[in-house]
Amino acid sequence: MNFVRAQQENQLLKMLRPTDFNLLEEHLRGLQTDVGKVLYNPGEHVETVYFPCGPTVVSFLVASHDGNFVETMLVGKEGAIGGIVSQGNLPAYSRIVVQFGGRFLAMPISRLDEAKHKSPPLAQMFARYADCMLAQIFQASACNAAHTIEQRTAKWVLAAMDRTGSTNLPLTQERLSAMLGVGRSYISRVIKNLKAENILQVRRGRLIVENPAKLKTKACSCDDMVAEHFNEVFSHMYASESIDGAVT
Repeated sequence: MNFVRAQQENQLLKMLRPTDFNLLEEHLRGLQTDVGKVLYNPGEHVETVYFPCGPTVVSFLVASHDGNFVETMLVGKEGAIGGIVSQGNLPAYSRIVVQFGGRFLAMPISRLDEAKHKSPPLAQMFARYADCMLAQIFQASACNAAHTIEQRTAKWVLAAMDRTGSTNLPLTQERLSAMLGVGRSYISRVIKNLKAENILQVRRGRLIVENPAKLKTKACSCDDMVAEHFNEVFSHMYASESIDGAVT
């Protein structure tokens, strides 16, 4: 993998000035993963940080009382997974699974920690990203309590589109219902209504969004609020420099 090119496919790495990226580059390795690959299970020690590239998307899943897993957060090219502010060797709380397969850059947390000690701005970047992850979790909690299944479904599909860059999503209704923590029958009704309005279509193992603009009218504004927070938090990462590539 061409690391400089891959850097452009991960927005967190893209925001780094060259001197900071150079601290990481020699320790990065490229990985190709398929859907369903588990990066961490609950209780496993977190020793590697992963940077999704391009259309790669990862889900954070938390176990419910009945043994099923419910999604709490999606992370794609805008972020990173594992040991963001810790020094590693801590247990994972959630199951972290590849939702849409693709490329990663990965490195040992021990090397990341060394780089953060050498560059306070680099350490600050990961601290800022941790704040953004927390904001996403807060907003998801509010969304689950306040918004309808249709709003949440539309929001999730839009988030997947934004991160993968595609309106053709390898996603079944079973997976979508599991991600949202609702019964398959509820999702089936929502999908049926969206199909009737010519917003999306269902193919074997795929959802195809035909009218993204209309789908957005069905969604809540939770992800827009989180995106605004991302942009604000990272807009002054290097106080004396103008940083391109803010998270969108």
